[in-house]
Amino acid sequence: MMIGETIAVAFSSIRANKLRSVLTMLGIIIGVGAVITMVALGSGAQKAVEERISALGANTFTVFPGQSQRGGISFSNRTQLSFDDYLAIKNDAKLISEVEPEMRSNFQVKFGNQNINTTVDGTTANYIAVKNYTVPYGRSFTDGDDQARQRYAVLGADVPEMLGANPAAMIHQAVLIRGVPFEIIGVLNRKGAQGSFQNPDESIWIPLQTARYRLIGSDRINSIAIQVRSDVPIDQGMVDLERVLRRMHHIRPGGDNDFQIRNPQDILATQQQTTQIFGVLLACVAAVSLVVGGIGIMNIMLVSVTERTREIGVRKALGATKLNILSQFLVEALVLCVTGGIIGILLGAGAAVALSKLAQWNVLISPTAIVIAFGFSAFIGLFFGIWPARRAASLDPIVALRYE
Repeated sequence: MMIGETIAVAFSSIRANKLRSVLTMLGIIIGVGAVITMVALGSGAQKAVEERISALGANTFTVFPGQSQRGGISFSNRTQLSFDDYLAIKNDAKLISEVEPEMRSNFQVKFGNQNINTTVDGTTANYIAVKNYTVPYGRSFTDGDDQARQRYAVLGADVPEMLGANPAAMIHQAVLIRGVPFEIIGVLNRKGAQGSFQNPDESIWIPLQTARYRLIGSDRINSIAIQVRSDVPIDQGMVDLERVLRRMHHIRPGGDNDFQIRNPQDILATQQQTTQIFGVLLACVAAVSLVVGGIGIMNIMLVSVTERTREIGVRKALGATKLNILSQFLVEALVLCVTGGIIGILLGAGAAVALSKLAQWNVLISPTAIVIAFGFSAFIGLFFGIWPARRAASLDPIVALRYE
């Protein structure tokens, strides 16, 4: 029997039992679809974390006030970072390229007839470079604006929506912060929370000296973002910063720091590793249904061999070899699995797209996952079809012809 004829006979047998064939493929369809969907969800989550890591900027970390220590006991009152600390880091730290202080407080903000309470950050002009921002609307303030204590405001990406306005139309309009008018000169790109509880997209940024003298009236710095030189490992930059702050805070050798240094990339890297692990686990769980579907195919093929025993006897009596019979049943199992795999790929990709649209989940359909799932479904067909095919091929033609 030629290969083409073998495939034609296999398809003819499958068409003769349409409902049973569909039910047999169901396990493969569900398995492949589940693998595609789960891998797409895992890959999408991983890509989202990678984008957030990239959005942080290169070689950056942040220093926060810590708790004061006396005799090894932590006191509830937190120490402060001051404007002098910022100047000392800027002037004395040798391995640091950029220093971006933030003087932060919550204020009532009014624009037109809209009124919200949000975070206002006083900072320097280099926050755009340190935090890896872009300004799609308008511009940022400059060092000259900062020194002149200009009442300029740059909005986070979510603030225009919170105020019910179009970001492009807000440029050069006035916004009241704590009753003080500020001119809106720019709107930043969206970045998200980046692993912290505060979302910078909901903040308003103003020049540091303006915040220091015209709005907040304090020298207290809430945090200082640090960017290490590109040729220096970030750990060495942390040590350099620690040296300067310990001297400024008069901490003796062996004493505990009264400030905290946090590297947000470490937090996101841990989150990325967790996402990868869960993605692999989800794919493995989904792959179990492929094995279950393969067992179902083997079961149905064994039933098919029993039902067609007399047919097998007739073909052997007419000259069909063991290889012909073996090929016929293997092709049937393979066709069932491959067809189920194709349908499963379409359903899995469709489910992933539906989840991204309806549930707003991050998904990334992986071509590698599609190839692996399709190849595995074909392997399942061959693996679980061998036993029924060998059983059919090994039937004695005389016994098969006498089978009722």
